[in-house]
Amino acid sequence: MNDILEDEKLLKQLGERIRTLRKKAGFSSQETFAYEAGIPRAQYGTYEKGVNITVLNLKKIIKFHKMTFEEFFSEGFD
Repeated sequence: MNDILEDEKLLKQLGERIRTLRKKAGFSSQETFAYEAGIPRAQYGTYEKGVNITVLNLKKIIKFHKMTFEEFFSEGFD
């Protein structure tokens, strides 16, 4: 698999994992979750769609869910 396809796959997996955790935490709305997590809503919405995410915003999301990076990446990734 070439690098571009691998990158796209990883971003898709990140988006799915972020969406799953948001819904599992009881947030049906991206807007409400983004506000609570301190991330601009429009920006957060792109993350769930698989657009590139900064490490610092990923850290905010993981911290909001009271997880470690290891726990976050333990599900949903090949």
